[in-house]
Amino acid sequence: MNYFSERKGLDLQGFTFTQCVKIPTMSERIVFMGSPDFAVPTLQYLAEHYRVMGVITQPDRLAGRGKAMSPPAVKVAAREYGLDIFQPNRLKEEGVIDRLKAWNPDAIIVAAFGMILRQNILDLPKFGCINVHASLLPRWRGAAPIQAAILAGDTVSGITIMQMDAGIDTGGIYKQREILIETQDTTESLGTRLAEAGAALLGECLPEVFSGRITPHPQDETQATYAPKIEKQSSGLVFNEPAEKLARQVRAYFPWPGSQIMVGDQAIKILRARAISSGILAQGRRGIVQGFPAIGTSEGDLLLEELQPAGKKPMNGKVFLNGFRHWVE
Repeated sequence: MNYFSERKGLDLQGFTFTQCVKIPTMSERIVFMGSPDFAVPTLQYLAEHYRVMGVITQPDRLAGRGKAMSPPAVKVAAREYGLDIFQPNRLKEEGVIDRLKAWNPDAIIVAAFGMILRQNILDLPKFGCINVHASLLPRWRGAAPIQAAILAGDTVSGITIMQMDAGIDTGGIYKQREILIETQDTTESLGTRLAEAGAALLGECLPEVFSGRITPHPQDETQATYAPKIEKQSSGLVFNEPAEKLARQVRAYFPWPGSQIMVGDQAIKILRARAISSGILAQGRRGIVQGFPAIGTSEGDLLLEELQPAGKKPMNGKVFLNGFRHWVE
């Protein structure tokens, strides 16, 4: 007999869930490590199908204009399931290994956790540590695979379920699934689809791993590329780049760290932009193209479709021009 308990919907910055949660029936003991929104669907799948002994996530951080302490999305979701939560500053600190040993996991599942797992943790579970990674490895190893794929102009991304080793996303691959990158995809929209696909693919993969019906195969090192961490200071648009590249940057850096320009001493966020290949503006010059604010680049013009001046709500580019009389230089 299956037992269900009603849980309220979660709205975690782009993820909305309303579900009946099944009491887990799988016997394997799982520890989950993850932090942002991307990791939430994977945690939900595990909590509904396996014995999740505990969750390790990043510490709460200061966020927002008020600089209030804000919990990671995974912590919010874990609370909804009544799971044991641990938030160390570093995995090397005292108490982490003891906590893991007490939980005695058969496997540690990792999704966008944000800390390096050292060998003493990798060796702890019977089935090792299994990662849900947001790219088709070995392409885009590292901290920002979704942003890297959009920045590079890739047409396909995907999910990899892999066995973790001491390297950065270098372990053997269990399964992969391709996801098309749409023309207007941002990191937020693509990340939502990848997160859902990751949970689903993990659901297919874990029973085969635990039963021994599947083993990981090595990555092709000759095809490896790396996606470094995105820094907050990367948000500025530099107009000695082609317009097409800058339009991809706007999509890749939405919602974080965002993209912005400075007009005098005023910072203006660029939320949506489009490249015009037949540019009419000199590089770095502001003007109006097709009724929208635009800036000349090294190749073509960057048309600004949606902007957000400091202290104001997002607005259409044409509406922005009505209130910004000094846009044209």
